[in-house]
Amino acid sequence: MKKTILGAAVVLAAAGLPGIASAASTAIATTNVNLRAGPSTAYPAVNVVAAGDDVRVFGCLSNRSWCDVAYGRQRGWMSSNYLAYVEAGRRYTGPRVVTRIGAPTISFSVGNYWDNHYRGRSFYRDRARWDRDDRREWRQERREDRREARQDRREDRREWRQDRRDAERGDRFEDRRDRRDRDEVIRRY
Repeated sequence: MKKTILGAAVVLAAAGLPGIASAASTAIATTNVNLRAGPSTAYPAVNVVAAGDDVRVFGCLSNRSWCDVAYGRQRGWMSSNYLAYVEAGRRYTGPRVVTRIGAPTISFSVGNYWDNHYRGRSFYRDRARWDRDDRREWRQERREDRREARQDRREDRREWRQDRRDAERGDRFEDRRDRRDRDEVIRRY
């Protein structure tokens, strides 16, 4: 019984794979536009999509502002403002393209996406800088490092002040001893 259910699940999954693979739709770049390594102009450009060239749309963010696309053999993110779709002689542009082509809503994570698509790129080694979670950890570590450095400086200042006080006390003690010795010498004579 378990083998039958497992076999049926495998068949259904295999049947679903071609549908998933073909779920990506084609759109057209409206102008020369940078293909980015993430859904923002802050991410590095990985290529330039030429005006009029086709891109394959795999999905878009929930606000429809950025879409994960393939341009040739490269993968990256494009602003939906630079996408167009022609259907029955009518041209759709911008975020309306996302609705028209039925692009699924997806999310973005630097780690997995960059591991799969940019491992050989020069900017890959700096991926922690781009990863939101890694950036949070990095900022937290930086804050802690600064906090520790401030604490160390405070302790150094305290030690320096204490050393100075001790030196002043020692000097005063020496001065008193010198005065006593001088007074004693004067008394003897």
